[in-house]
Amino acid sequence: MRRALLATIGLCAAAATQAQVLRDPTRPPLIDAGIGTSAEAVSAQRLQSTLLSSGRRLAVIDGQTFALGGKVGDARVLRISETEVVLQRGADTEVLKLHPSVAKTTRIARQSTRQKEPTTRTGKGDTP
Repeated sequence: MRRALLATIGLCAAAATQAQVLRDPTRPPLIDAGIGTSAEAVSAQRLQSTLLSSGRRLAVIDGQTFALGGKVGDARVLRISETEVVLQRGADTEVLKLHPSVAKTTRIARQSTRQKEPTTRTGKGDTP
């Protein structure tokens, strides 16, 4: 009996060391500043959401909520709009976009080139 109990404990301990760590899918992705040299990787700040109401403006940057005028590290939040946040570091400004890879375009509706044929009406009793 004792041997079976020790074997069970040993198997449970071995299984615990092999268990996979599950990451919270709602957390922002981990950014390794050592990979890549793009401005986004160096900045390492990602705008995730904005909340605009008549009384307040909030931005979620890297999982933390900041109000208009708040401090994000050494930067101050200057402006919050529906799609972007402007940060100021001294004399420099940085724009964080909610969807940086999406470009907003305007489509102009084309008018039909086909012309309508004129219609003629005849009076009552007239036959064409």
